[in-house]
Amino acid sequence: MNAPPPAPREGNPRTAGALGSSPHGISTWWARRTLRTRIALVVGVVALVVLGALARLGAGLLLSAVVAAGDGELRDRAVTAAPAVRNGAALPPPLRVTDVAGAPADGRGPLPLAEPVVRALATGEPVTVAGPGSEPRRWVAVPVTLPDGTPRLVLASRDLLGATSLLGDAAFWFVPGVVVAAFALAAAAWFAAGAALRPVRRLRIAASQVGEGERLPVPPAHDEVAALAEELNALLARRDDAVSTVRRFADDAAHELRSPIASVRAQAEVAVAHPRQGEDTAAWEGVAKDAERLSTLVTDLLALARADGGRLPEAQPVDLGEAVAEAVARQPGGASGATGENGGPVVTVWAPVPVSASTTPAEVGLVLDNLLGNARRHARTVVHVSVVPAGGHARLLVDDDGPGIPDDERARIFDRFTRLDATGGTPGSGLGLALVARLVESRGGSVRAARSPEGGARIEVRWPAAA
Repeated sequence: MNAPPPAPREGNPRTAGALGSSPHGISTWWARRTLRTRIALVVGVVALVVLGALARLGAGLLLSAVVAAGDGELRDRAVTAAPAVRNGAALPPPLRVTDVAGAPADGRGPLPLAEPVVRALATGEPVTVAGPGSEPRRWVAVPVTLPDGTPRLVLASRDLLGATSLLGDAAFWFVPGVVVAAFALAAAAWFAAGAALRPVRRLRIAASQVGEGERLPVPPAHDEVAALAEELNALLARRDDAVSTVRRFADDAAHELRSPIASVRAQAEVAVAHPRQGEDTAAWEGVAKDAERLSTLVTDLLALARADGGRLPEAQPVDLGEAVAEAVARQPGGASGATGENGGPVVTVWAPVPVSASTTPAEVGLVLDNLLGNARRHARTVVHVSVVPAGGHARLLVDDDGPGIPDDERARIFDRFTRLDATGGTPGSGLGLALVARLVESRGGSVRAARSPEGGARIEVRWPAAA
């Protein structure tokens, strides 16, 4: 029984695409080139093809001119020898005399010409004949009539070595000339495209720096770039209107929701503190907790909307050590980190030197409340908070000894409404870490998740250090 043939090896798609071994690879490579590069390549290739065709045409015309000049010289020689043929004198080589059928009439042996060639020569048409292993020769015939009325042909011939050599010399100079000219045109197209795209580049840089209410500069020239700038400005105006509408809606919704939520929470807390006979205090406790969570959610949404809209107050130096102490004191159980009679993770703080961040106390408070609340929900026994300087940044580390965050989920936890606990075992809306990332990044800082030395999760926050 024959063994099945081995499966073909799969090539490296990246290598295949780089070498252009498939149409998809070529199109992908082409799509990744800049517009300037594509213009230069197209101009270079077109110039190479067109100039190559012109060079070939020029070489052909040159060869035709040289051959035509040689034909005239051969015809003059044959016409000059015609009187000698009429007088019966012998002609010097390479002149030959034949009858109209091509048979030699000069007694010097046969001619290397076929009958169709002789008939063509008899009509006055020059003919090029290349025998096997010999150089091509050009033949011209002139008819002569002997005194007795017998027709004869005077044949003159020459080799085409000079014309071939001339054509080789022309090709020797035409080929590099075409390549150099195509390269020069491609380089000119490169610089011309760069100059033409310079206003577009300036427009792109301006677009990356435009803020709310600002507009792009419109070039003075009435061209396509100016039209593009005007359309983009119209788009920016529509964007500002939409952002303003959403911002007003968020502010109004948050303002309108705060009052009824606070009222429901207050009534629930009063009902829990002063229960009436026969009332279910457990239900009121649930209402109070839900109202508290809803109030926190509304506060986070409002803060997130303000951060997205760029409506942040001016930054000021904030002592992170003091802010962490205040945030820990706000946690259930106070500075000890205890959660009541059931116990809970202990919060420890390590701030060896004073560290100030360029932000605001309110933003630092929101960041710390969310980070500490998140760490305490997942920690088993302890939460460590560290505040240390890091070059031009103020560094905050929040470590816990909980289950940690999988490697492939560490970037996703900063997305809005993302919760890794799909069962809902821990409370939370999935907005806390998103709010932390948005507040910190809006001040030029960064947030990342890692593995803590205790085996749980570590959230590292970096603010620009205050001057």
